[in-house]
Amino acid sequence: MARPALKTLSNRAVNAMKVDKDTVYWDRHLTGFGVRVFPTGGKVYLAHARGPQGPKRVRVGRHGVLNADEARKRAALIIARIRAGEAPEPEPVTAAAAGPTVAEVAQRFQAEHVAVRLKPASARRLQCVIKWHILPAFGHKPMGGVERADVLALHQRLYATPNQANRVVRTLSFMYQLAEGWGLVPQGTNPCSEIMKYPDRKRERFLTDVEFDRLGDVLSEAEPRGGASASSIAALRLLILTGCRKSEILTLRWEHLALEAAELRLPDTKTGARTIALAAAAVKVLAELPKIPGNPWVIAGRKPGTHLQSLDAGWRTLRARAGLEGVRIHDLRHSYASRALALGESLPMIGKLLGHRQIETTARYAHLAHDSVHASAERIAASLAEDISINLRDG
Repeated sequence: MARPALKTLSNRAVNAMKVDKDTVYWDRHLTGFGVRVFPTGGKVYLAHARGPQGPKRVRVGRHGVLNADEARKRAALIIARIRAGEAPEPEPVTAAAAGPTVAEVAQRFQAEHVAVRLKPASARRLQCVIKWHILPAFGHKPMGGVERADVLALHQRLYATPNQANRVVRTLSFMYQLAEGWGLVPQGTNPCSEIMKYPDRKRERFLTDVEFDRLGDVLSEAEPRGGASASSIAALRLLILTGCRKSEILTLRWEHLALEAAELRLPDTKTGARTIALAAAAVKVLAELPKIPGNPWVIAGRKPGTHLQSLDAGWRTLRARAGLEGVRIHDLRHSYASRALALGESLPMIGKLLGHRQIETTARYAHLAHDSVHASAERIAASLAEDISINLRDG
């Protein structure tokens, strides 16, 4: 088999190496100094020499833990020892000595990216991923000491929660991308590359007409019967009637209301500033809410001057009464989209109503549009069948 061409093994050259099968490249200047490149992107420096007892090949260290210049110096020493008949030096750099730890980079990541660029809810989710998964697994390790096999093992341990498992790998991968940009790790040393993600399990639950009827009855009876506050009931009604995100309703301020124009004018949402058109029913719900002096929030909390923080406790009580076990508050947003499709609204229009930035986000409802087309075709054909004397009850 032909020997790979000699190369000058510089950091830049090694970073750029990509192969379809394991390949060893030898340095053109230092005989016996090489690098083995794996299809996964991993790279290991080697030292090869002939001594009194025959040839020996020794692993010098992993690219990323060592740079090319450091590996060359250490390989030269190992080659000299082998030729002199001495025991080759063991792999000289331990992971503990290789650059900043994952915990140190995570701290900078949270200070310079998460806190600056992400909205509070997204920041909290990412901080939980780092605190509960990334730091316990890798916090004590240097960035150069985390192997692809380590990340793969963590990903597999989280297989029972596939979306969370994928989020952990995406977060760690982005930390490596930023660390490369900051000059903290060599280019091309991201151990998260080529890890196959689990298929996303999108939970889609759409309330039927009958279920909405039951929920409506429960909401009407809730205030006198107890189990949910007036603010909670109003918030749930608004979620049903607008398709808004929960955070958009709970953090709604009186200054955002333009009831004379039947609009909500939100200066900052998950997708930026957004104007929401209000139907007459939604305007009625908002108009009937009491405006508490000194409280800027529409959905008032129990403490003076605050907004309601959560709907979860009241929702669990109400959904149990309505026989909707397992239905999430977010499913009300899905159900809004489902009803819009059933009434013939287009996907671009539904995306605008829901505040989606990209049509791909709305496209998850495309299968519902397919169902609506079939239902329409059935109604039309059934009507025409009567005209041409086809009795669908026979046969």
